[in-house]
Amino acid sequence: MDALADIDGQQAHDGVGHRARLRQKLAENGGEALHDHELIEYLLALAIPRRDTKPLAKALLREFGGIGRLMSADWKAIARVPGMRDTSVAAIKIVQATALRMLRNEVAAQPVLGSWQALLDYLRADMAYLTVERVRVLHLNSRNMLIRDDHMGDGSIDQAAIYTREVIKRAIDWGSAALILVHNHPSGSPEPSRQDIDVTRQIIEAGKRLGISVHDHVIIGAQGHVSLRAKGLL
Repeated sequence: MDALADIDGQQAHDGVGHRARLRQKLAENGGEALHDHELIEYLLALAIPRRDTKPLAKALLREFGGIGRLMSADWKAIARVPGMRDTSVAAIKIVQATALRMLRNEVAAQPVLGSWQALLDYLRADMAYLTVERVRVLHLNSRNMLIRDDHMGDGSIDQAAIYTREVIKRAIDWGSAALILVHNHPSGSPEPSRQDIDVTRQIIEAGKRLGISVHDHVIIGAQGHVSLRAKGLL
């Protein structure tokens, strides 16, 4: 049998040698040695072993505008790209899920205020490239350890509702001592709106009456992040 024949007896595609070279670069020099399209190409090759996945990888990056937006994209949106099937979409989403799990575990392992950069890394990985606005509230105990990462809901491309009553109710139910409010701006700019500032102050006032602190409100965007506390807006 030909050495390049695959396990089904079908002839392997012409990119086998190229794939081997990518594997060697990865083994010898790590992921930094590979371009974005090569990372996606090799990942897809594990899900579609009998196909040259370079064109598909490049098509995905063009469609979503980069590796970050691709990883954050909705399953159905990725599946709409010609050539993508459930197995290949799953390969992309499992990598994203694994990365987020690793980053979240770092946040949960120590007091949040003492590991601020780890928190920002986690939030940016999860929210920076979303195409809709997402609101979440991080609930902390008296030692500032994360006890709940509450995804409160998604909204439109430029707005997601955050209700003071619901935030405080959940904080009481879970025995939270402090909160960090978080949402993203799909526009890319993390600069706060007047509404962002007003709702933050409403939650702060409501929390004070019950001994619940609001440490910060962090806004995430593709262009970076803004801390309302750091800007002196709380």
